[in-house]
This record gives sequence, structure tokens and C-alpha cells, in this order.
Amino acid sequence: MSQEPVEARKQELRAAARALPTQGLEGASAEAQRRLLELPELDSVGVVFLYAAAAHEVSTAALAARLRARGTRLVFPRVQGSELRLLETKGPEDLAPGYLGMLEPSSDGAETLPEAVDLFVVPGLLFDRAGRRLGRGGGHLDRLLGRAREDAARVGLCYAQRVVQELPAAPWDVAMHVVVTDREVIRPERPGEKA
Repeated sequence: MSQEPVEARKQELRAAARALPTQGLEGASAEAQRRLLELPELDSVGVVFLYAAAAHEVSTAALAARLRARGTRLVFPRVQGSELRLLETKGPEDLAPGYLGMLEPSSDGAETLPEAVDLFVVPGLLFDRAGRRLGRGGGHLDRLLGRAREDAARVGLCYAQRVVQELPAAPWDVAMHVVVTDREVIRPERPGEKA
């Protein structure tokens, strides 16, 4: 089957997601971060991938501070062409506006390979209950996650208003193991698992 209808539907959904309200969500952002910190997947991680939030995304500032206090190494993405470089950061001062105005680490940070990451915290415009995510459309995160270790946890982080029943998926889309919102933790059933 052609991917054209899938991509057209994704574009429609992106436009609808960008129209969702982004004001007054500070409390929801704090609650989503709190829920994520309670995940058992965080119990024994050494390296965590985080993102610096755009307007429609849950902040990761409190999450980053708590993980650093635990001694967890944090890596953030820096766009380089069609790929993402993962650079370690020591604090928010290591981030500056970069690709499309998003906060990224400076290029002189220590680089980490995706295979070294134990847990990925991933943003999205929308997520569904099967763990699928709708991103901005550049494919950077799907390419990155395609290089992750099989046992690395993939956690989507979003506001509850950004969870839909079902999203269209292309063969290269990488689903999340867990989706965390300000209202719930969604654990999609994975092939071979029983509910």
C-alpha cells in the first residue's frame, strides 16, 4: 500500500495538533514529569535521553534536575543534517537556541552513541494508545530510535489532550514502550505480551 494516504493524514493531524492550546499547562507539565519519575524503568538507568521542550511539549526541566541529582547522565539532541548527535549536558546553561530555534547542547559537549542510552524520553505532537507518535515530520527521532539498543526503554511524554485513539503509521515509525501524561501512564501491549 502506498504511503501517500498515511503521510497526507499525518499532515492533517499535525495541523490539528498545532492548533491545540498551549497556555496554562504548567501544572499539567509538573504532574506529567512527576509521573515519569515514578516509572520503574528509571530505577537502574545510567544514561537518559531528554529533550528541551517547545511550546506544545511537556517541559523536562524538573525531570532533568531530579535525574542529575540521582547521578544520571543526561544527553540532549543536536540536529546535524538529517541526524541527531547526542551530547551530554551538565545543566540548562549548556543549552542554546539551535535548529528551528529549539534549545540544543553546544557542539563541544561529550558525544554519546544512541546504543549507550538506557532510556529515551521522547516528545511528540500526538501519541496514541498503541504507543505510536506523531512528530514534526523530519524523521530525526525515528532514525535515532532505530539505532537504540533493543532493551532501551522508549517513553513518550505529552499532555493528556495530545493522546488520541489511533495514529497512522509508516513502516519506519518507532513506537513507544510507555506514554506518560499528566493524567495517566499508558503501557501498550507489545507483541508476545499478555495484558
